[in-house]
Amino acid sequence: MKLLVDSGSTKADWIALDDNGNKLFTTQSLGLNPEVLDKKEVLERLEDRFDIYHNRKAVTHLFFYGAGCGTDRMKNFLVEIFKEFFPNAEITVKEDTYAAAYATNPTNEKSIISILGTGSNCSYFDGEELHQKIQSLGYMAMDDCSGNRFGRDLIRAYYFKKMPNKLAAAFEKEYDLEPDTIKHHLYKEPNPNAYLATFAKFLIQHKDDEFIQELVHVAMQTFVDNYITQFEDCKEVPVHFVGSIAFYLKDELKIVLDKNGLKLGNVLRRPIDGLIEYHRIN
Repeated sequence: MKLLVDSGSTKADWIALDDNGNKLFTTQSLGLNPEVLDKKEVLERLEDRFDIYHNRKAVTHLFFYGAGCGTDRMKNFLVEIFKEFFPNAEITVKEDTYAAAYATNPTNEKSIISILGTGSNCSYFDGEELHQKIQSLGYMAMDDCSGNRFGRDLIRAYYFKKMPNKLAAAFEKEYDLEPDTIKHHLYKEPNPNAYLATFAKFLIQHKDDEFIQELVHVAMQTFVDNYITQFEDCKEVPVHFVGSIAFYLKDELKIVLDKNGLKLGNVLRRPIDGLIEYHRIN
């Protein structure tokens, strides 16, 4: 049995395939980002899913593509946990950008692969390998144009009274904005980045509002400036995207890319279905 996993910070999609590439089961767990979880929390999230726990000894290959797996230290941290949990499996751990590359770019053409979900990332795919010029420092320092960054921006706009009154009233109705509640989630609970990203739903629901439009376009331009244009031939290759932010704000994304002379490629909410085809072929 092969297990394919596409994990963000918020959730992870799991698909099991037999030796002929036929789907055995699908399930979803909480995200397994090694930058924000310790070993105990990772194991608890694995044990919480019956299909995963029940079949753990039958797994022969695990292909894990995850947020927070951009350094050898984080990869090795998860490999050791997975070896313990899946005792008979060969383990492969790669950063989530590889899942995005394989899913959006089945012909393996040169392209730029971007992730805009709970977090954000951007790499150059040469047809075989991914290349990054900037090492991500995680959600506190980077993650431009991500769900967690938009959540931070919305909370700040609300508390600094920059948000229009009508929008602020709707924001209050949708979320518990008590200072103690927010600070508890940010400083006492695990996955503060995923908590911040929950506010992005409001941004998408109100994306036609002038204030939100400005916020979105500024964030997307920042992502273009800091991430995409670092690659010399960025205007010669397609720019593919994966993630809920990119998917639900595709129209806004196209406007910003067109303005910068960039070619929008494929935009997927989740790469997991594309991964199935990739691993069937390979």
